[in-house]
Amino acid sequence: MGIDCFVDGPDGSPGDAVRFLYAGEKLKPEYVTPSADVTETEAAEGYDVLSLKALVRMKLNSFRRKDQVHMLDMLEVGLIDSTWLASLPAQHAERLQQLIDDPDG
Repeated sequence: MGIDCFVDGPDGSPGDAVRFLYAGEKLKPEYVTPSADVTETEAAEGYDVLSLKALVRMKLNSFRRKDQVHMLDMLEVGLIDSTWLASLPAQHAERLQQLIDDPDG
């Protein structure tokens, strides 16, 4: 698949593998932005978690159907909305607008 990952034994499935995303590097050359940097975190109950801004950027980069569903969930609960469009790269803004305009895709 071109992605570094750990597969659970010789009978493990790539679909169940743990994938590695390298901080600050593009997963695929055609992606608009790189993966999140290790500094793009927020404290949450004793753990550092990826910031919402970085997560949205990564979801809009990949834009697979499962990423779209995650984005739709964030829209539905109000974590993101159309005010995000102005701060996104053009391709990401187009993708977010597509989800806003037609959530059933």
